[in-house]
Amino acid sequence: MAEIVIRKMHIIDVDAVMEVENATFSTPWTTDIFYQELVDNDYAHYFVMEADKKIIGYVGLWLVIDDAQITNIAIMPGYRGNKLGEKLFEFTIQQILLLGGTRLSLEVRKSNTIAQRMYRKFGLVPGGIRKNYYTDNQEDAIVMWVNLL
Repeated sequence: MAEIVIRKMHIIDVDAVMEVENATFSTPWTTDIFYQELVDNDYAHYFVMEADKKIIGYVGLWLVIDDAQITNIAIMPGYRGNKLGEKLFEFTIQQILLLGGTRLSLEVRKSNTIAQRMYRKFGLVPGGIRKNYYTDNQEDAIVMWVNLL
C-alpha cells in the first residue's frame, strides 16, 4: 500500500480535489466554491489525503464555536474499500477536538448505507431527516450527529 499522508488543504490543491469531487458526487461543487471556502470562510477547515503524493481524498468541515459540521468527505473510487475513509474520518475527529469542537454533525444520503455504517462506527446516530435535501434527485438526507466529549 502507498504511503498515506493527511494534511491541510491549500489553494494549489483545488484542481486535484476537483478530480475527487467530480468522481464522487452527482452534483459536485465548483472550483469557485472551494476557493471561497479556503479563502473567505473563517469557519472552514479542509484536509486532503495523499497516496504517494497524489491527492486521493479530502474532507471539509465548518467549526462554529464548538459545533462541527462535515461539509464533504470523499475518496477516489479506485481507493475505496481499503478503510481510507475511516482513516480520514478519524483524522477529522482528532482535528475537530484539537480545534475545540465538542459536537459533530453531517448529512448523508438515505441510500448511502455504506457511509452510514462507517459513521456509526464513530458513534454518530441519526438525529433527523432533511426532506428532498439533494437537488439531483430530491433524495432525503439523514442528519447524523455525535457528542465528541
